[in-house]
Amino acid sequence: MAEGSHPPQDASSHGLARAGRWAFYTVAIGLIAGAAAVIFFFLCQAGMRFLLDALAGFRPPAATGEAVLFPPGDGRFSRWVLLFLPAAGGLASGFLVTRFCPAAAGGGNDAAIRSYHESDGRIPARVPLVKTIATAILIPSGGSGGREGPIAQIGAGLGSLLAGRLNLTPRERRILMAAGIAAGIGSIFRAPLAGALFAAEFLYRDPEFEFEVIIPGGMASIVAYCLFCSVYGWEPLLAAPAFSFRNPLELGPYFLLALFVTGGAVVFVRLYHGIAAGFRRLRVCPVLKPAIGGMLTGTIGFFLPHTLSFGYGYAEQAIAGALPLSILITLAAGKMLTTSFSIGSGGSGGLFGPSLVIGAALGAIAGELFHRMLPAVVSSPGAFALVGMAGFVAAVANTPISIILFVSEMTGSYRLLIPCLLVCSVAYLAARRYSLFPAQVRRRLDSPAHAGELFVDVLQAIRVRDILERVRPVEVIPERMRFVDFKALFARTEQHYFPVRDEEGKLKGIFSINDVRAVLFSPEIEPLVVMKDIATADIIATTPSEDLGTVLRKFTIKNIDSLPVVSEEDSGKLIGMLSRRDVIACYNRRVEEWKSAQERASAKERRP
Repeated sequence: MAEGSHPPQDASSHGLARAGRWAFYTVAIGLIAGAAAVIFFFLCQAGMRFLLDALAGFRPPAATGEAVLFPPGDGRFSRWVLLFLPAAGGLASGFLVTRFCPAAAGGGNDAAIRSYHESDGRIPARVPLVKTIATAILIPSGGSGGREGPIAQIGAGLGSLLAGRLNLTPRERRILMAAGIAAGIGSIFRAPLAGALFAAEFLYRDPEFEFEVIIPGGMASIVAYCLFCSVYGWEPLLAAPAFSFRNPLELGPYFLLALFVTGGAVVFVRLYHGIAAGFRRLRVCPVLKPAIGGMLTGTIGFFLPHTLSFGYGYAEQAIAGALPLSILITLAAGKMLTTSFSIGSGGSGGLFGPSLVIGAALGAIAGELFHRMLPAVVSSPGAFALVGMAGFVAAVANTPISIILFVSEMTGSYRLLIPCLLVCSVAYLAARRYSLFPAQVRRRLDSPAHAGELFVDVLQAIRVRDILERVRPVEVIPERMRFVDFKALFARTEQHYFPVRDEEGKLKGIFSINDVRAVLFSPEIEPLVVMKDIATADIIATTPSEDLGTVLRKFTIKNIDSLPVVSEEDSGKLIGMLSRRDVIACYNRRVEEWKSAQERASAKERRP
């Protein structure tokens, strides 16, 4: 073997090494995010015991899967304490966020989405810590919110932090950040598969997945789930009766349920964004905004205590059919308001959890009404609560696929997949103009993270034959032409590349104006030189069937600006020359056409 040469790399060994490296990354982020979820859950439970319970005597029902870590207190329930406690929690949470990490404000999902698309997966290192503490104060003090937004941002921040320590590329950092989201959500909701799919789906408004996230996210989610459940138990988060779907006639009421939860979803999205916009315009110290939101939340909680805090226990009761219609109505309406005030004001909490509770209440309302009108068809009103939960989240979060698995894993019930699929599909299609997460982009092509892929995708969709009008005829030089004769032609042309032909007219070589400089400055050899001596026979050419992505790569091989286009059947038959500038111009035109089409489609969607 010649000195300095290297043996060919074993592709299988390289693949195994890469797989091993990513297995280490995903296990590591799974362990880290799982441990963070364990701590976060403990702090939330401690906050519930020593804030809502000890100070206000309020003990909302816990879901079956929520481990009871502290014995309940025996203090008397006080509505007056409940009136002011959310404001105190909002003030403390607002101080922490404003003083130490403003990026930790709000729901958390939007910040994680924005970091993925716009910041190469970079999240400030303080976010996980501040988000954990701020949420563990706000929600246990009565603020209405969920755990998924904070744990998503916590997991994302830990993934970003780990990627930074490992000096990973921006693409790898984004994947590890999303794997952290999957691990956090999959563990704390005891839904590892849904966590992985959610992390890949919720980034986009259209039905698209970030496919490269699913496998790392799934592995990290499994590890985190096992760690979390080893500490807090393996029961599903919500207990559900053994529902089943056996009567196709139920699909009619389920379709109406989809329209009902869609209407509720539109109301909630517009209400939340309207209140959040109002708080952004409010000219007060940022620290005070969550306190004001907490005061408004407490005012509602004074009359409707069941609309405060997490509310998973009420969702479980709705599924079990244990709540009267009056409570279900006030739970759905009140939870929309308290969540909008608590999180829209800048408080730290999630929107996914309250959406589950609101959806369960709306579904239970519809189920109860259908049961009264059609008892022979709708025999299990609680099934509508479970399906309504899925449909409502599909509508507000644009996640129709992952939410079906989410609800199934959270409740341990897989027997309602058909009605869930129907309701989620209809609700998603009917409400796709609306989303709780404005940072979602429509699809991969709209994401700055995939800007380079857009360039390649567009070029690969165009063939040279599609732009033959840009392939320009050029002066072809006979290979026996003397250089002194070429000088006369060169003086009257603006051509930069010159194909060379033989006596039969076949393409034999090509040269550029740079190749003639050596002869121009050596006049003593001009009479001896013919153009065949200057031209290179190593021709880089293209054909009408090649795509422009391949053409652009050929331009970069030797940093050339123009390529000869030759016939498919005869590589010696020159059609003309194609310039790099024309390829870029074609790309720009196609992108503008695509953007115009997207704007027209968006305008059409916005029309009432």
